[in-house]
Amino acid sequence: MNTLFSKVYCVDTGLHTGEENMEFDRQLMAAFLDGRFQQRYGMESCLWRFYAWKPYAVTLGYNQDSSNIDTVKCMQAGVDVVRRPTGGRAVFHADEFTYSFFSDSSLQNSVIYRMVHEVIQRALESLGIHAEFCRSTLQRQQGELTAGSVSCFTASARYELQVEGRKLVGSAQRKTRNVLLQHGSLPLSGRHRELVRFITFSDVAATDEIRNEMERKTISLEEILGYIPQYDHLTELMRDALGQLHGIEVEVLHSDELSVILECQKQ
Repeated sequence: MNTLFSKVYCVDTGLHTGEENMEFDRQLMAAFLDGRFQQRYGMESCLWRFYAWKPYAVTLGYNQDSSNIDTVKCMQAGVDVVRRPTGGRAVFHADEFTYSFFSDSSLQNSVIYRMVHEVIQRALESLGIHAEFCRSTLQRQQGELTAGSVSCFTASARYELQVEGRKLVGSAQRKTRNVLLQHGSLPLSGRHRELVRFITFSDVAATDEIRNEMERKTISLEEILGYIPQYDHLTELMRDALGQLHGIEVEVLHSDELSVILECQKQ
């Protein structure tokens, strides 16, 4: 496959709070929008950010109704609640490997969506996992609040990754002008299903529906492999997959280096 970008960068920012993680992405998107990133690292470049969450967090899609989540229960459990700059539905970020992808490109969103998941697919192959693309988009539920209208992991989109018919990677995008941000979650264990604890349902049957849907439709690395891969090993596999797919050397950045750029406002 020919590379879609002339330069590919990645950065591992490690563990952060929910607000810190989302603010980092908002600032990076701003740096792409005003050209600071391209001026420093080159035109037709893209950036991958790998990270995790401490404490655990629930993120809401950009336009999602916040009343879907019981913020009091989250606070009592020590769980952050934060809104993503991308769309989609709620995600509980617990034992998870998370990525953000940034680019300034006229490519269609679907082209980048597929490319991003092809990288993850290659990384998973290195673990002996054969993940396949979802072939169709799930029809959105209308009216009554349902599992598919609240949880990201009970809805599937074309080119998302599944194993044995169960969703493994959840992703969402946002595009402003030509700058695209894509978020994605790769559950390490089944703890992502604990989202059901924080959904504001008074109806026990509805709560059970979400719990059953998440059990039936989602899967984690631990359930596939029988163990949880180390975070550092996953970042290494992702870097290798990036180089293989793009056919160019991937440059690793340090978070401090990026912070300097983010602090500099373009004149």
